Amino acid sequence: MKEFDADVEAGDEYKPEVEEQQSLLPSSAREPSASTARLSASPVSSRTVSVPYLVLAFVSGALACALAQYSIFGSACFTLKSSADNSAHAFAPPYVGSTEVHNWPPPTPTNNYPPLFPTNVGHAGATPTGAEPALIISAPAYPTHTGAAHLIVPSNLHAGGKSTKGFDLFKKWGNLAPWYSVKRGAFGIDSDPGVPDGCSVTGLHFLHRHGARYPTSWAAYGGPASLARRLNEAAVDWTAQGELEFLNNWTYKLGEEVLTPFGRQQLFDLGISIRLKYGFLLKNFTDALPVFRTESQDRMLASALNFAAGFWGIPHEDKYLQSITIEDGGFNNTLAPYMTCRNAGDKTKADRGTPFVAEWANVYLRTARARLQEQIPGYTLSIEDVYTMQQMCAYETVAIGFSKFCSLFTEEEWEGFNYAMDVYFWYNSGFGAPLARVQGIGYIQEMIARLTHTPIATHNSSTNATLDDNPITFPLDHNLYVDATHEVVVLNIITALNISSFAENGPLPTDHIPKHRTFRVSELAPFSTNVQFQLLSCPSREDEQIRVIINDAVAPLTGIEGCPKDADGMCPIPTFISAQKKIIAKTSWDWACNGDWDIPAGHAWNTTTGDAPGVTW
Repeated sequence: MKEFDADVEAGDEYKPEVEEQQSLLPSSAREPSASTARLSASPVSSRTVSVPYLVLAFVSGALACALAQYSIFGSACFTLKSSADNSAHAFAPPYVGSTEVHNWPPPTPTNNYPPLFPTNVGHAGATPTGAEPALIISAPAYPTHTGAAHLIVPSNLHAGGKSTKGFDLFKKWGNLAPWYSVKRGAFGIDSDPGVPDGCSVTGLHFLHRHGARYPTSWAAYGGPASLARRLNEAAVDWTAQGELEFLNNWTYKLGEEVLTPFGRQQLFDLGISIRLKYGFLLKNFTDALPVFRTESQDRMLASALNFAAGFWGIPHEDKYLQSITIEDGGFNNTLAPYMTCRNAGDKTKADRGTPFVAEWANVYLRTARARLQEQIPGYTLSIEDVYTMQQMCAYETVAIGFSKFCSLFTEEEWEGFNYAMDVYFWYNSGFGAPLARVQGIGYIQEMIARLTHTPIATHNSSTNATLDDNPITFPLDHNLYVDATHEVVVLNIITALNISSFAENGPLPTDHIPKHRTFRVSELAPFSTNVQFQLLSCPSREDEQIRVIINDAVAPLTGIEGCPKDADGMCPIPTFISAQKKIIAKTSWDWACNGDWDIPAGHAWNTTTGDAPGVTW
């Protein structure tokens, strides 16, 4: 994103093999020097030395050594010290905090002969297909997703503070959490995400985020690479002990931006999940292929392809069409709208959240900083350092499966971190962000075009006329759509839709965690977050209905004009369309993205609708 500068200075790359090989080579393996060869070849002297002479030489040498040390160090050199005292001077090795990289594959593998390893040799055997699955209709219960296969969290966190039965650390990482099925009723609708009784599914608009990734190249506050760099640069001054002792041999193992192995698995599994639930919708594609959309960014394309591998199987190139929109400056893109919104590059408008996160971190991490500071003499820990250690826990876990940083904090401190993520995204991407609605409005325009089977009349936001006006690249008559985007855009869209129940506790404070808050980023925008816009036909209702299901929990639509209070969270599609058209007409891209408006720093100005100053509803 253009509004932040890159902040990745991870220290020198750690290459232990050179030093270790040199120190571990046996002496017999080393090449003798020329002088050594000459000495070994010369005859041995026959001169003899008397025993008294040897004793006198030894005593003289010992006295000379003692006098030299005394002249330099004084009497301290003769003082015995315990091993504990000596350990205080065993500083961290210079490679601590340096970046450890394992590049794969090898640049020039010697056995790479593709003709000898064809991917299709024929002889596949029988390949009949079966019926498309319809789990969302046929199963007696809706399957839940726990979200963290193959990942490990510590069995015990730091002792201290309250302990809650059933505490799940995976759910305390905000947008860095693996997606999981949010419990029924969490958003205020006590209804199963499965099809309501008597209704049938007529379509699905599916929106999802990319999978778990390495840290981004910028960090407005915190940033694992920055902490690693600081520890590396100061390694000659500090040594860690107690819970932090592992830092004495720790290296930075995280890449940048791209999906982790677990992130790839998330999208593969998500593809399988949606095929199992909604595969029956493919029966309507009798003369066309589905079009799925993603962006050009590496993790976005990789997410889409992993989703496709799960949904279609491999190979899948002939089973669907993958639209790849360009995520870069100057290209209109509803899945990356900030690229053409000028004010998104102004930190005073687009990054309200960072100062508020810093405020909250100084509240909830004060005790943790003092506790951890005692365990790393020689290095001064800041609150931001401690906050970054919490980030490191999440990033290392989703990248390499486990992190020793996780056990450094209490349950209360993890609740504080989770809330810090809520604060950040509330003010930067959600209902408290002045650019949230305008950045989500382009996707709403596309959704209404799909629901009404009518091309977008006026391209006055982030919509791309070249792609959206072409029925091949942007079909309007399909009943299954899949779009991949970022968590910030998912929150933009939720805000633009005006699902206002998530704004009930706003603006979010920075001195305490409000009880019963409804805006929780770990529930709304974790890694691989997904939103089902479920289209339904119910004989007992005059119009077709729409439901919004976020990570398997039904969201109330009563904030949308005209949508009734409904036990299953349904709203008549004509009502939904009418309300969204009014929102589209009211939202000004020119004002929000290009207008010359300002907002004061701090808490003096607020919005709970995601609109820029001057917009009223």
